[in-house]
Formats: sequence, structure tokens, C-alpha cells
Amino acid sequence: MEMNIALLPGDGIGPEVINQAVKVVNAIGKKFGHQISFKEALVGAAAIDATGDPYPDATHEVAANSDAILFGAIGDPKYDNDPKAKVRPEEGLLRMRKKLGLFANVRPTFTFPSLIHKSPLKLERVEGVDFVFFRELTGGVYFGEPRGRNEQGTKAFDTNVYSKEEITRLSRMGFEAAQKRRKLLTCVDKANVLATSRLWRETVQELAPEYPDVKVEYEFVDAVAMRLIQWPKAYDVLITENLFGDILTDEASVISGSMGLMPSASLGSAVKLFEPIHGSYPQAGGKDIANPLATVLSAAMMFDYAFDLKAEAELISKVVNESLAEGIVTEDIADGGKAYKTSEVGDWLAERILS
Repeated sequence: MEMNIALLPGDGIGPEVINQAVKVVNAIGKKFGHQISFKEALVGAAAIDATGDPYPDATHEVAANSDAILFGAIGDPKYDNDPKAKVRPEEGLLRMRKKLGLFANVRPTFTFPSLIHKSPLKLERVEGVDFVFFRELTGGVYFGEPRGRNEQGTKAFDTNVYSKEEITRLSRMGFEAAQKRRKLLTCVDKANVLATSRLWRETVQELAPEYPDVKVEYEFVDAVAMRLIQWPKAYDVLITENLFGDILTDEASVISGSMGLMPSASLGSAVKLFEPIHGSYPQAGGKDIANPLATVLSAAMMFDYAFDLKAEAELISKVVNESLAEGIVTEDIADGGKAYKTSEVGDWLAERILS
């Protein structure tokens, strides 16, 4: 198979972890006989520094004309720490999602047997955890209008807007995923307070009869925030709006023991984007110490979701688990043992694939 993959490394550790994913993808291509080409483009703070725009037209052209996108991370302290900055790296990510039609973020949470002791939760709460969030990406308070401040600068306002169509297309993805898993869907909202949440709940209730094999539960977002810690094994597929999903998926990410281990996918259009859920970690940029495994596992999701190549995806997941079991890991999860460099982990994974 021929694959044209856009590389958007971004900021901080983004370029380093993307480089390791490229090593792994090339190894998979060699082992399975795929022809893989890459095209790199700027995004985030790197793009602002070079062009003044966090998502330049040239980057959009590269992304839109690819078969899939591997994305690193965005963010830089010089923008994060300036509340009056006129342009921010994160604007590039939001605009990219909107322009590419990436309306569904898929974030799995699972544990690794060799690292289960790293979880902040007790063993009996964590062992066997396996759930996935479907977060709506292009609506809600991040995109609603009007937004801004009054003339005096003493009040600020954001508008939370959702249409039935936006809720329906995301919910259907969740229902279909639940049918392939444990047939349990949880709609996460704040329907006791918010009109948009009442529309979410109403829409899901209308769709539910079309999926009679799926059990549907409805929970308020604050209750889910507690239960994710108290009993994460209670969940299978969760669907929710943009803001709630942004917060809850970061909470869920630490259950595995490290944010550096969790991949994600953004779906909805012909082109699909795959990225680790961690940030740009600028303090580690250029030091060759960042954990690349979440990005490598995002590449595994790419083979699965973008190309329907299950064997390739499973092989990547297998060698990642082997690297964890054999202690071929970076300093964040070395646990007192030898800490390998980012590049060394990437080299080991690629070599193991080809062995």
C-alpha cells in the first residue's frame, strides 16, 4: 500500500517524539511492503515564529492532501505566559481541526501490566481498565460566538453553542464503537444546569433505540470526574462535548501511570490525525529525554483507523509492551533502572519490529 503521511512536529518535544514514530512507521513499511512517504510542515509556536501564523495555508495544504497526519505537540511558555498575546499556538490546533473537519477526538485509556504499579490509583481499581472517550472537537465553548471582553476590559464572555447535527454525528461514532466493545455507552453532560447539555441528552435518547444492543447511561460531568478515580472500570465508551472532554481525558490519562503513554486520534473527514495526548513539555525540548511511546502508539492507531491495517497496528502495540517489560524506557518511567534516550527507544522499537 502507498501512504502519504503529513508530519506536523510542532513545538517542544514534538519534533523528537515524531522522529521516533517515523522510525517505527518506516520499519513497519519495510516489514509489510508498504511504500510510505512523509511531508513535513509547521504548526503552533514554530509556525508563528516563522510566518506569524500558527496554522499557515501551506501547512493546511500539506495536511489536507495527505492520507493521514502524525502530529506532535504545540505550546511555548513565551505565549502561555503572556495573556495579551495577539496570537497563540493553540489557535493553530483549533483552526486545523475546524478546517479539516476533525470533529471527533478518540482517546483510549488502558493500562500496561509492567507499569501498573506506576498508576496513582490502587491496583484493584486500575487492573483491567479499558475505556475510550469520544470528545466532540469543533463545537462548544471553544468556537462559540460572541466571545471577548467589554470595552472596559472588566468582563469577559464565551458562548457555548451546539447543534443537533454536531451532537448526532459524534454520538453515532460512540454508539458504533460501543457495539464493537462491551456495549455500554455513557453520555457525559451537565443537563441539570446547561441548555446545551439538555440538547445532548435529548439527542442521545432519540438515537438510543437505533442501537438496542447498547446500554446507555447518563451521568453529570462532575460525577464522572469522581468515578473515573473511584471506579474507572465502570466505563466502556464515553461521549461528551468539547470542554468536558478536554478536562476529563487529561484526568483519565494519568490512570495508566504516565501521560507519555496515551495515544489519540482525531476523526471525521477523509484525512485523520493522530497525536499523543501529552503537551509540548518545552523544558525537555532538545534534551533527548522525552517519552516517545504515546506518539508511537498514535502511529499504531493510524495504521488501524486510517488504513485498516490491523496486523501492523498490533505489531507496534506488541513491541511497545515488550519495551516496557524489558525496561527500554525513558527517565520518566525508568523507576530507578537505566533510563534510555528518546532516540534510543525509537531505535530499539524499529529494530525489534524488523527482527
